[in-house]
Amino acid sequence: MKRNVRAYMWLVVLLWCFTAPWTRAADLPEGFVYLDEIVPGVVVELRYFTGENFVGERIDGYRTSRCICTRDVAMALKRVQADLERFHLEIKVYDAYRPKRAVNHFVRWARDLEDTRMKAAYYPDVAKKDLFAEGYIAARSSHTRGSAVDLTIVAHDGRGGMRELDMGSGFDFFGPSSWPVNASMTPEQRAHRMLLREVMVRNGFEPYPREWWHFMLEDEPFPDTYFDFPVE
Repeated sequence: MKRNVRAYMWLVVLLWCFTAPWTRAADLPEGFVYLDEIVPGVVVELRYFTGENFVGERIDGYRTSRCICTRDVAMALKRVQADLERFHLEIKVYDAYRPKRAVNHFVRWARDLEDTRMKAAYYPDVAKKDLFAEGYIAARSSHTRGSAVDLTIVAHDGRGGMRELDMGSGFDFFGPSSWPVNASMTPEQRAHRMLLREVMVRNGFEPYPREWWHFMLEDEPFPDTYFDFPVE
């Protein structure tokens, strides 16, 4: 009986070892990491793991809300976080590595001109048929190479929570109000965008002219590889 109990206990231990969350990192391709392992406590809100996005549903390939990126991106974001912490600010990440199957999901959605359920919230002034031509949707994404990140800046609200700095438009809002350089923004909104741009550029990222939240690592490690492993 004791021998059977010991055998059972060893079986439980082995099963736990092979299913414990911390073993998941070994499944990532070489060069990729979970962002929170490099930047502990980083604020993450993966919108494509939820229905709170321009498609209106969870996107293919997002099986968890844990952020993945290349080690190079993670190390650069660690420096960004350190720069902002001097001002009691932090980064909040909306998306980083994005599987190719997720991009394919976007493409299928964009070609379905009948599905406009999220138009009022995300692209009220852009015809859905023009999202490709105007650079808001692409068949290939630097996110899929693991080299891009979508993020904003948050501040402590004094009540134990965080508040996003006012950037003048929300994440993934398709239209001129999301262009980084936009004279219609208030001085405070322009200052917030400039702060984000400055701290990201200083740490090796390149901005995108149509989205204040999107940055790509200049010296990316996989410039010609588009990955499709799931976010899990």
